[in-house]
Amino acid sequence: MKKKLQEIINKVLGDRSIEDITKKNFLEIDLREDLNMDSLNLAHLTVLIEDEYGVDIFENGVVSNVLEIIEKINEQK
Repeated sequence: MKKKLQEIINKVLGDRSIEDITKKNFLEIDLREDLNMDSLNLAHLTVLIEDEYGVDIFENGVVSNVLEIIEKINEQK
């Protein structure tokens, strides 16, 4: 699941990639602070994750990092 999420996030980032932006542990990467995602990026991310996993990661609150995305996906499976 981590590899697929990394691909999805890189797709949202476009010409940037997680590897270029941060050296943090993948699970600890903060979407807003580390990746500088804005509301449009987060909306795009939500759509891609919902398409892939059938889960709305922001349905019951805000997620901040990759670990929280994984937890939301696992909760709703």
